[in-house]
Amino acid sequence: MTTVAILGAGDLGGATAHALAAADRVSRVILVDAAAGVAAGKALDLQQMGAILGVHVQLSGTDDISRVTGCDVVVLADRFGSHGGGHSEWRDDDGLGLLRMSATAIGRAPLVFAGIAQGGLIATAAGEAGIARGRLIGSAPEALAGAIRAIVAVEARCSPAEVSLAVYGDLPGHPVVAWSDASIGGAAVERVLSAAQLARIESRVGHLWPPGPYALGAAAARVVHGLVESSRQAVSVLTMLDGEFGARRRTGVVPALLAPAGIVHARTPVLTTRERVQLDSALRT
Repeated sequence: MTTVAILGAGDLGGATAHALAAADRVSRVILVDAAAGVAAGKALDLQQMGAILGVHVQLSGTDDISRVTGCDVVVLADRFGSHGGGHSEWRDDDGLGLLRMSATAIGRAPLVFAGIAQGGLIATAAGEAGIARGRLIGSAPEALAGAIRAIVAVEARCSPAEVSLAVYGDLPGHPVVAWSDASIGGAAVERVLSAAQLARIESRVGHLWPPGPYALGAAAARVVHGLVESSRQAVSVLTMLDGEFGARRRTGVVPALLAPAGIVHARTPVLTTRERVQLDSALRT
């Protein structure tokens, strides 16, 4: 039985639980929030949705952090009732305090950071809490990559499922798309789209950030699925860099292969000179 715990029953936590329930690829989802009634109510609503859709994920809500014990994956989302956009996400000192308080319950489970502003928490968790970098996985870059795939699909008049591309660099300010490594239906993207089309897509990339809670929730669910299923498909994630592109001891975005223990391999494809300059600039900021 595969169990996923989501810390926070705010908009992002609810969207992540919804994406996991609808996919029906894990056994149980537990929403954990100080607002126990809200967490339980959202879980019940999703459980009833599952009965209508014919999916079988068991959902529950609680304020008891010990319920995280034995979970296969733990997702850090947002607290219910905190206003101010990204500030409701678990991050900074509050996020580190939560990780320390729940360390025994979490055990060796990989940690998925579903928000847009949790890069600092990932770095602190690695540096101060000593958590192995392979267990620290930010899923928001995959939401951006998905949005870019959707735009490429419109330009190519194909399904987004036929588009393969990855995001590198840094977020929110400096995402880099490796077009030289991207493909559409198995063909190099530069053979399918014109230079003008690619320039038009690149001009829109900066406007795709930040993604909304449903896109972020779907991206977090995709990362969870990659972890529990040892997917052979790389996912764009934010993590601590360990020599990738010559950078260490800082967060960065790379495509990674996942397994139940966390990140098992970070891909570093050969980039064009232009892409390498963009990436170096992003990682120097």
